[in-house]
Amino acid sequence: EDAWRAYAAALADPTAVHGMCEDYRASATIDLEHDRQDLGSRVECPLLVLWGTTNDVWTRFDMRQVWRERAVDVTGQGLPCGHYLADEEPVLTARLLADFFA
Repeated sequence: EDAWRAYAAALADPTAVHGMCEDYRASATIDLEHDRQDLGSRVECPLLVLWGTTNDVWTRFDMRQVWRERAVDVTGQGLPCGHYLADEEPVLTARLLADFFA
């Protein structure tokens, strides 16, 4: 619980968080409630969406379009790898992140 408080405090300070990389695997608890509360909201900050193109699931969706339904400013691209971008395409992932945050 102390770790969660420290994490929440850091996220509450808009000058402390400039970006977050998410490998989102959980959605069975409080996340569902947060999703319901945020359903009518849109992400206002620029959003970079990256996904692996060798993962069959993501080839069925236009990932940028999916996120444009929830965010104002969406860019991104598919990478020639599976789910774990940083492990499978570390150089390309790092370059795209550096370009985005530059």
